[in-house]
Amino acid sequence: MLSSRPYLARALYQWLLDNDQTPYVVVDAERDGVVVPEQFVQNGQIVLNIAPTAVRDLFMENDAITFSARFGGQPMQVVVPLEALVALYARENGVGMVFGHEPVMPEYAESSRGDEAGEERPGLSSVESEEESSSAPESSEREDAPPKRRPSLRIIK
Repeated sequence: MLSSRPYLARALYQWLLDNDQTPYVVVDAERDGVVVPEQFVQNGQIVLNIAPTAVRDLFMENDAITFSARFGGQPMQVVVPLEALVALYARENGVGMVFGHEPVMPEYAESSRGDEAGEERPGLSSVESEEESSSAPESSEREDAPPKRRPSLRIIK
């Protein structure tokens, strides 16, 4: 399955704008592929204002957030891979979301190469318990048990 992070980020961004809030992102600046102004990085992270009034050409794609912005008067193209997105929140009240580490779903090759190597894909199978597989109870146990009836509902006023 695809990562849910870009979908949640886009939805949260739009929700914040619809509520007249200023969206900020916290970025892990030490991740591969991150392009941010190094002079503003603190403790390996940077906080960026991504409001429409603060950035140009904002694109929130499935693999990265990209935009142009000015830092200290200098224009810069910023690239934030979605794996480096730590949080997206509103500046005014702090409402938003912190993104944790998503589990990686294993991918199984559909090619015949895995089949040739004798690798078997995981699957589901039926498992019988010992009670089900054992022989039927003795007749004396059946005679002592009350007769089984169909379940039914009864309305009591």
